Amino acid sequence: MILAGDIGGTKTLLALCEVRDGARVSVAFERRFENAAHRGFGEVLAQFLADAARERGAPARAERAGFAVAGPVEGGRCRLTNLDWEIDAAALAARFGLASASVLNDFAATATGIDALAPDDLVTLQAGAPVAGAPRVVLGAGTGLGVAHLFWDGSRYRVVPGEGGHAGFAPASEEHAALWQFIYRAQGRVEIEDVLSGHGLERIHAFLADGGGTSGLALRAPEITAGAVGGDYLGQRAIDLFVAAYGAVAGDLALGVLARGGVYVAGGIAPKILPRLSAGGFLAAFNAKGRFAEAARLMPVHVVTEERLPLIGAALAASLHPPFGG
Repeated sequence: MILAGDIGGTKTLLALCEVRDGARVSVAFERRFENAAHRGFGEVLAQFLADAARERGAPARAERAGFAVAGPVEGGRCRLTNLDWEIDAAALAARFGLASASVLNDFAATATGIDALAPDDLVTLQAGAPVAGAPRVVLGAGTGLGVAHLFWDGSRYRVVPGEGGHAGFAPASEEHAALWQFIYRAQGRVEIEDVLSGHGLERIHAFLADGGGTSGLALRAPEITAGAVGGDYLGQRAIDLFVAAYGAVAGDLALGVLARGGVYVAGGIAPKILPRLSAGGFLAAFNAKGRFAEAARLMPVHVVTEERLPLIGAALAASLHPPFGG
């Protein structure tokens, strides 16, 4: 039994899992926690183990643990980017009696779990012309924007995590340029994450409202997406601008490594706006690369609909000997 977790800026998902054949993960028990209701991750984990023991009728025993965390990891430790929590693998192992614990960046975990996905967990936007062993890119917007790469070492894919979401946002159209100016005037340097995240969608909506003479209209991301589904014009425009920026950034990242192994769009937002992602605006922006448009069209593009992918990857990472990120 492996204890696995996905710890983001907003929520934490914890599960007891079994890993079979080195690639198949089955979840025996899981719970979701809202981070704002807790003082730290240790409190959340203690509550989870108590819940598991009570509902399963026996102590929740796991020798290994893997935790995907939304932030940079160094030496088995991470201070989350968008939440004032510190996750320390060694301290958690000692406190909860674990033989080993691994802490890895959430998109390193997401990338680790890609090959464990079932065909039904992916929606293909562009089949492209995949090349076996070619580089892969995994990105995803949620509370922030995560990015990771996978490179073939001759026998398997190796994950290279990073903080690509904090690179500068490059406008790909006049409207993107106006959005960049709108955000820059408010805060200075504009990161990709300032546009492609839940708060980014809120900024886009505020930008469009400001341009339409309805400044002061401030909606949260779930309200924007719900309004768009219900036919709200401004909400639909905001999501379409978000999708176009998403496609442009994904295409830039893919060109950076010629990702003929596939581009995987993960994260919490993608499944919620899948109809708009599939409508054509994402791919149009992805492939709008001038002289390299044909190269972009050769790269497969998939949307990941399995929102537990970071947790699955964390469980796989914990099953390795030695655990990845431990």
